[in-house]
Amino acid sequence: MGKVNKIWTALLKPKAWVSGLLLLLLFVSFLYIGFMDYLNPIREFLNSEHLSFKVGETHFSVYILAKALIFIVILFWVVGIVSSFVENRIKQIKGVKLSNKALITKAFQSVIYFITFLLALNFLGIDLTAFAVLGGAIGIGIGIGLQKISSNFISGIILLFEKSIENDDLIELNDGTFGTIRHTSARYTLIETFDGKEIMIPNEDFVTNRVINWTYSNSKGRVDLKLGVSYKSDIKKARELILEAAKEHPRCSADPEPTCYLTDFADSSVNFLLFFWVDDIIKGRYEPKSDVMFSIWDKFKANDIEIPFPQQDIHIKNPEALK
Repeated sequence: MGKVNKIWTALLKPKAWVSGLLLLLLFVSFLYIGFMDYLNPIREFLNSEHLSFKVGETHFSVYILAKALIFIVILFWVVGIVSSFVENRIKQIKGVKLSNKALITKAFQSVIYFITFLLALNFLGIDLTAFAVLGGAIGIGIGIGLQKISSNFISGIILLFEKSIENDDLIELNDGTFGTIRHTSARYTLIETFDGKEIMIPNEDFVTNRVINWTYSNSKGRVDLKLGVSYKSDIKKARELILEAAKEHPRCSADPEPTCYLTDFADSSVNFLLFFWVDDIIKGRYEPKSDVMFSIWDKFKANDIEIPFPQQDIHIKNPEALK
């Protein structure tokens, strides 16, 4: 009895792909029969005057309506498959709120079903000129009144699919805004700065302006440190101690290794430039930079290396004149 119920259920409620296959076979069969002229008598009967009517200048018949119905069913079936495929792809996007995914899905479905509706009207022989004029007027109104909103919405979709910025990325904008991406919505992207501010940036700014993404391909970041020693100091020993202080820090990356360059002989000091990399730039650069500076200070003190300060020597040619 259970097997009979399963068979009966499968016949009455077939799976989606089975229904689609049967519908496609039915459509192909109608095309074949029509091509072989087997349906000519039926077509002439359904197209006869007593089964026809006019709406304005457009002529309709039972045959045209039946043909349109089959076409529309097939068309909406194909559109449904495409829509489901796109919806599944959007659901797989990481780092996007469910509400934003639903918004993008609904927007795509609205557009594709609207286009399908216009194709169905065109297949029925309805003149779409009036719709074109109306659509143009609506488009102009949207373009003028909702220009920024539309631009931000489209920019948001571009960002989602390009993945040029994602949640937890560390970014820097042209205006100096520096912080971490928290989430991207349909209109704006939320950035949290290191001092706790939450800034809502229009999506358009990320598409039209230059954006520095410090973590686009990896999370490593370089720390630069300038310092000088006095001319009395052993500069080779100073360079050795600077590199040692950087390598000892737990956040300093071994690849690439820290490097230290002698940059110039200034008025009061011999200047060095230290480069070292941290593995996770999102945690910040100030802490490792400060720690390395403290370590350099201690090492210099222990090895009698002096960090100079600006000073001037005054030579008096005639000391007697001061008496």
